[in-house]
Amino acid sequence: MNPQIYIPETTPKAKYSYADYLQWKTEKRIELIDGVPFELFPAPSTTHQRISRKLSRKTFNFFGEDGCEVFSAPFDVRLTQKSGNDEEVFTVVQPDLCVICDKHKIDRKGCLGTPDLVVEILSPGNSAREKRDKFNVYEKGGVREYWMVDFREKMVLVYVLNELGKFIGLQPLTEMDILTSSIFPKLEINLTELFDLPEEKG
Repeated sequence: MNPQIYIPETTPKAKYSYADYLQWKTEKRIELIDGVPFELFPAPSTTHQRISRKLSRKTFNFFGEDGCEVFSAPFDVRLTQKSGNDEEVFTVVQPDLCVICDKHKIDRKGCLGTPDLVVEILSPGNSAREKRDKFNVYEKGGVREYWMVDFREKMVLVYVLNELGKFIGLQPLTEMDILTSSIFPKLEINLTELFDLPEEKG
């Protein structure tokens, strides 16, 4: 399934900015990728939410109150932007989880700049965007480490930014592995525990 492009009820533009995004009167959750608005799919599944809760708890406990800050969706991250001009921001995403170590990037609207670590949980309907569109904007934006969690395959794909600003894919990790962050070496996720979930019904 391809991501659904959201058409705002305004004068169509070839490229929308964060300033436009702030004006849209809708209850829909929207992401803006290189100036193109996409509607997020309906509420994530129960399994998605359980995975998110486990990852959030682990990372919150790891960083505590004084270190890097951890945020979970919905939380706006404005990428490829160094000034405070909303009209110059063309990418606004809502990662399932992100870790931000530079407190100056955090403001009342969310994050202005690039998180250090981003986690996306793949679900039916959104995996193409995470694997292609978001991969590209996270790489271009300079995200230091990117995790894609595929709970259907019980697998985590990890990408680390190299010195040339390109993501390097590490060996895929399965449910028998321990996920260790490259940029936070003491942060470890036991994937057996992460993927130990009740079966969804219905």
